[in-house]
Amino acid sequence: MVFTSLPLLIIDFPSYLYKKQAMITFLRDIAGHPRFTQLLISVIVLVLAIALARLVRHMMKKYLDTATQRLNVDATRYNFIRHVLSFAIILSALIIIFYTIPELKSLGLSLFAGAGILAVVIGLASQQAFSNIVSGVFIVIFKPFRVNDNIKVGSLFHGIVEDITLRHTVIRDFENRRIVIPNAVMSEETITNSTLTDEKMCNFLFIGISYDSDIDKAIRIIQEEARKHPHFLDNRSSEDLSLGVPDVVVRVISLGDFSVNLRAGIWTLNHRKGFELKCDLHKSIKERFDREGVEIPFPYRTLVYKKDLPAKASPEAGGDIPNQSL
Repeated sequence: MVFTSLPLLIIDFPSYLYKKQAMITFLRDIAGHPRFTQLLISVIVLVLAIALARLVRHMMKKYLDTATQRLNVDATRYNFIRHVLSFAIILSALIIIFYTIPELKSLGLSLFAGAGILAVVIGLASQQAFSNIVSGVFIVIFKPFRVNDNIKVGSLFHGIVEDITLRHTVIRDFENRRIVIPNAVMSEETITNSTLTDEKMCNFLFIGISYDSDIDKAIRIIQEEARKHPHFLDNRSSEDLSLGVPDVVVRVISLGDFSVNLRAGIWTLNHRKGFELKCDLHKSIKERFDREGVEIPFPYRTLVYKKDLPAKASPEAGGDIPNQSL
């Protein structure tokens, strides 16, 4: 097969050399063209900018993780600066590319020269984006919440702040899902921050007992079960100790339709431990109540069927007419 095609290859070799030379000439002409140089510079600038932005983000994240663990540094401001630097690097690269290519430069100048209607369109389109950036700056400056804070946004979202970017805030909820909320929305919502100044938390435990149960015994059981829990924290001050304030304060807060309602205030180091404590105490207190005869009531309803009611007296039967007044 090779020997049969060899003569053809020898005969066609001059044309092959011609095509190769033409390709080399074509590539040389392209490489020497000023547009190719401009395109090559633009690609190189853009690739370097992306690589530099990623390097800056990686280095700052590595430094912040180390500083947060060793020096107990708040990472909120530096995380925001990391996003700002990345954005500035990419924006600078785009500006360089526009100035490198004359057509893009003239296009940019013409757009700025006739920016009447265009400015209005861009202003309306970027109003929300600019609002998010400004809100993000205010969040970083005034710090209503920080990275790693346990917050509740309004009445819907609850979790740990994972990141604050130029546009949005990322919250990791307790199901390990990420909730992305624009910064402008975060600025307008009511934020419940459980870790802004002090992580310690007073957990309210609400329990109802029947009117026949011993209130003092129920209070004693609640206090004993709370003290036994590993997450229980005695948060009394020296003044509270001198006044004899109990470490677990249980109060009768109301007398309901079918129960005496108690509320216990139990302190823990943080919200997570408080949630675990309340779940455990619901179980242990219920078991103690069952063993010691303290009833947790539930509503009783008596159903009376109409057919079982006695026949109404009527005037014909000589009975009295029932009173219809209320």
